[in-house]
Amino acid sequence: MSDTRMPSPARPLLRSPWTRRLATAAVAATCLTLAAAQSGATATASARSPFVGPLHTVSTIASTVPANGDVNPYGVAVVPRSVGRLHGGDVLVSNFNASSNLQGTGTTIVQVAPDGTASPFAAIDPAHLPGVCPGGVGLTTALSVLRNGWVIVGSLPTADGTSATAQSGCLLVLDSRGRVQETITGHGLNGPWDMTALDLGDVTELFVTNVLNGTVAANGATVHHGTVVRLLISSGPDYPPTVLDSRVIASGFGERTDPAALVVGPTGVALDRQGTLYVADSVGDRVAAIPNATWRGTDAGAGRTVTAGNALNTPLGLAVAPNGDVLTVNAGDGNLVETTGDGTQIAKRTLDTNGSPSGAGNLFGLAVAPDRRSLYFVDDFSNTLNRLSAP
Repeated sequence: MSDTRMPSPARPLLRSPWTRRLATAAVAATCLTLAAAQSGATATASARSPFVGPLHTVSTIASTVPANGDVNPYGVAVVPRSVGRLHGGDVLVSNFNASSNLQGTGTTIVQVAPDGTASPFAAIDPAHLPGVCPGGVGLTTALSVLRNGWVIVGSLPTADGTSATAQSGCLLVLDSRGRVQETITGHGLNGPWDMTALDLGDVTELFVTNVLNGTVAANGATVHHGTVVRLLISSGPDYPPTVLDSRVIASGFGERTDPAALVVGPTGVALDRQGTLYVADSVGDRVAAIPNATWRGTDAGAGRTVTAGNALNTPLGLAVAPNGDVLTVNAGDGNLVETTGDGTQIAKRTLDTNGSPSGAGNLFGLAVAPDRRSLYFVDDFSNTLNRLSAP
């Protein structure tokens, strides 16, 4: 990680093993409290009505194509509160392709207001980064916005849009005005593909999927080296994230290169209130669960299979609904699938029918809207941010 952080006399000293253990214990205690508070609700998960039950209307919010022509929107993250140029309730969208439509070359993040007003949040210059990012910049679905104003986005870059030139990339850390302040490399990061965050203020846990562990060398064959890395970071309004600890908490996910998708591997990730991390295992065509993800000290392997096949068709984007169900969007068609914690697929919605086969390859990032009654998702066919809501 580059050392380009801004000076702050108030920066907490969290570098020692003892303070790292304290920070980890604080995360665990918070998650246990949340789990206890939610235990009654999860006991009757299979009896709940589907979250998407009343949601039948798909509407376009805005184009995600900025002035430089970047396309292929991937990451979706809702801004939790207003800081700097970030406006609470707005949505950030990261672009994976440049105007050339070459994958792994997109460098922009667009900010979209609920009323459809779109504005550039960041245009990242690969030649002028404050730290190392092997291969440069190609922004992925790994996108999180912290409450203190830091934006963290993954980069899996290519030189020519092909997997043969893909490099390990990094996490890029931007301030609330869209300026890159540091890069994060190492710590088990290798092709950061998607990400979710448990934001506790000064301490945050990032859960990052990685899809380049032996993938390019396999030349299209499936290898089972995909991982989820948990990073424990410290940050504040006046200083960017510092990595205190890192751990591989899941591994063995299938991953392979693909001419159309660049890489297929573990993608969407989201936490429930009990500390379980759900992972969209795209190659395995399933949703996996990693228990005790927020405080576990061991590698859970490829996790417990929650659901597989049926309406799933290469799941990519993933979110946990307010009722605790798992929501996934398919790469193989234009559908969203809702699954209960016990693995029952209880609802399906068609979000996109463009292209052939219908809707294939168009859906990626997914997020619950602040009203907790609708969903935001990107459409790579039309290069738009869209909303699924009640009529």
